Amino acid sequence: MEANIGLIIGIAVLVLFVIFFFYFVPLGLWITAIFSGARVGIGTLIGMRLRKVNTSDIIRPYISAIKADLDLDVGQMEAHYLAGGNVQRVVQALISADRANIELPWKRATAIDLAGRD
Repeated sequence: MEANIGLIIGIAVLVLFVIFFFYFVPLGLWITAIFSGARVGIGTLIGMRLRKVNTSDIIRPYISAIKADLDLDVGQMEAHYLAGGNVQRVVQALISADRANIELPWKRATAIDLAGRD
């Protein structure tokens, strides 16, 4: 009888862990990032969710940046998002500048975005 109670408690803990995992980890977005070559850790995604950051608003532009061969950091992108910036617009500007052979560093692009200029 005691073994059955231990088994039931173990199964309940496992079910709660699985629910917690799928609540905090956007699995579809993580798989998309992995197959796109953008290495994003599950811990990073969980941290974003805990900080109430829309993971899609960070990871999708990050994937675009990786595909365009830009060396960006997810942490910097998240910081810009939390500062009220538009990460997608900044990444698109960096990609456009790179294609036009215009040097546009991340800090300058984010400063322009936060100043409200295009």
